[in-house]
Amino acid sequence: DQKRNLEDARERLRALILASLDAPKRRKKTKPSRGAKRRRMDDKTRRGDLKKKRGKVGRDD
Repeated sequence: DQKRNLEDARERLRALILASLDAPKRRKKTKPSRGAKRRRMDDKTRRGDLKKKRGKVGRDD
């Protein structure tokens, strides 16, 4: 029983080592879609407008 357990452990270790030798697949680069670019720019414009409106308030005496 102990002998079988040791053999199983060695086999699992061997499988782990062999699995770690395989390099992961490289990710293929993709471009953002036209709609995604437009949404990003719209959001940036809205955020910039919001920041412009945060200026100090002048005193009206």
